[in-house]
Amino acid sequence: MERSGRFRDVVTTSDELREIVGDVYPAAVTKVIDHLDAYCIDFIRHAPFFVIGSGGGPRDVDVSPKGDPAGFVRVIDGTTLAIPDRPGNARMDTFLNVLENPGVALIFLVPGRKDTLRVAGRAEIVADEALRRSMIEQGKVPRLVMIVHVERAFFHCTKCMVRSNLWKPEAWPDTSGMQSFGAAIVAQAKLKVTATEADASMRNAEQTRLY
Repeated sequence: MERSGRFRDVVTTSDELREIVGDVYPAAVTKVIDHLDAYCIDFIRHAPFFVIGSGGGPRDVDVSPKGDPAGFVRVIDGTTLAIPDRPGNARMDTFLNVLENPGVALIFLVPGRKDTLRVAGRAEIVADEALRRSMIEQGKVPRLVMIVHVERAFFHCTKCMVRSNLWKPEAWPDTSGMQSFGAAIVAQAKLKVTATEADASMRNAEQTRLY
């Protein structure tokens, strides 16, 4: 493990880690399964959103959010998921990482549910026409599909959702003073448009280029 040199008492071994946090709870180990059971499948079919982590190399890691109508991640069988690729910014960070290292990890969220589902496995990218055509949304065929061969799945406890109040609008922070997405993009990408123009362009894309 790298040390930045900026902080004291850096934890560098698993023994040090366990000395601080203690032993893992037995059920946290035994709950991990090597396939998708009925509980996992039901959760995935209700999930309109997940986040996927990938890594092409030690310094090329990425986390990307994905969303579509609930059930968009297709459960082909107990060890196989199919995920349609919808239009985005064409960075293709996850896909490029998978070409170098197929290992991926996903976490599924269902609005209103405090538990989450974690899935890990190995991915491949396919352009299978029959599969793509079976995943049409709003008349648009996805260009690619990511297949995830599941190796590990388990439910994550509810504490982070309880602490964050993620599904409680009355507890959400006041965002009225935050800069807009467009303002951030204009500044960071050094665009020659105003924040207002950038925001308008993004709103248009949300209406016309989702699929």
